[in-house]
Amino acid sequence: MPPPRQLSLGSATALVVASMVGSGVFTTSGFLLADLHSPGHVLAAWLVGGAIAVVGAICYGALARRFPESGGEYVYLSRTLHPAAGYVAGWVSLLVGFSAPLAAVGMAFGEYLKVWLPDVPPRLTASLLLLSFAAVHGFHIRRGACVQNLAVLVKLLLIAALVAVAGNRLPAPSTPAPEEFSFGAFAVSLVWISFSYSGWNAATYLGSEIRNPDRNLPLAMAMGAGLVTILYLALNAVFVYAAPVDQLAGKLDVARVAAAALGGNALVNLVTALIALALVTSVSSMLMAGPRVFARMADDDCLPRFLRFPESGPPRMAVLVQLILALAMLWTVTFTGLLTYIGFTLGLCTAAAVAGLMRLRIREGPQLAVAGWPWLPATFIIAVLAMTGFTVFRQPIESAVGLATLGLGLVAWRFRRGAGGR
Repeated sequence: MPPPRQLSLGSATALVVASMVGSGVFTTSGFLLADLHSPGHVLAAWLVGGAIAVVGAICYGALARRFPESGGEYVYLSRTLHPAAGYVAGWVSLLVGFSAPLAAVGMAFGEYLKVWLPDVPPRLTASLLLLSFAAVHGFHIRRGACVQNLAVLVKLLLIAALVAVAGNRLPAPSTPAPEEFSFGAFAVSLVWISFSYSGWNAATYLGSEIRNPDRNLPLAMAMGAGLVTILYLALNAVFVYAAPVDQLAGKLDVARVAAAALGGNALVNLVTALIALALVTSVSSMLMAGPRVFARMADDDCLPRFLRFPESGPPRMAVLVQLILALAMLWTVTFTGLLTYIGFTLGLCTAAAVAGLMRLRIREGPQLAVAGWPWLPATFIIAVLAMTGFTVFRQPIESAVGLATLGLGLVAWRFRRGAGGR
């Protein structure tokens, strides 16, 4: 049985913000400048990416009101399309949605902290981070949420401080020669930006534990996505206008380059601390949300019984399994192209969930309230599929691996049915 509803609107919103604000916002705009050549075009891309996330959050709000349960896409696709689709979505969550990102984020955390901890191996630092937050979220629901909320609050305050300090030091804007706008380059840039906006649906994974879910689940997703869009626009305005384009274009550490140009080592240290905290809260949110999907699947006999929700407290065994998978990937896997693989596969799952919403709305009629019907859901699906198409064109190997992952999920579903599953 899922635990009682203990999480407030604030905790659900904090989970969404923590899931969205990771390292992507601090690294992506250098590559966008290399392709788009214009700070204005880069900010427009971040705005469009935020609009897509908000539309997705609104669509998921209708699903959350209809199915106020933990499990996210696993529940939504099982109920609206087919149990096999839900199983594949849960399979994707197990391998792609949480374990691989946990390992990648942990590794990034260790790499960033090498500046301050030069004698500690980054993988060891990452392992300690994963172990710490597995313990936090494995022992108590509300205490884990309190730690999460506090970390998110500190992160938001640091972002506000960075924007305020750096914004006052921005050089006077020049009048550059107009750059030719390339729709193809702009569309491809949205693929990268979508990685930074992923996580707007995080609250759905804890739907059974959020108070007043009919109101708080949709609000948490919409508010979280909207707040993060504003934060991203403010941060990237600082990054792309801090120095000439040729000094920023193509730089992975664009945030550090911008900070050094505006405030020297002091501002660089602030950015490093902010990135480290963003990674910490990202790990916390995934270790809070991911195990709920596995526990819900175990409740439905789709995974072993020992992963089920206990009589009280969080799903500790699911947290332990999530930790073991993440540590195994952390110490054995090279993460070249991992972000593309994750974004491609999860994007297909979110598009399928919104397609399921449209199917359910057609079947049940106006009694299922869907904001902006049918234009908002259709717009989201078209946008995600367009980005997916560009990903296949630009990154065919990672896309093929993503499709193979979905195919393996279907094989596992058939095997489970053959073994006597539902």
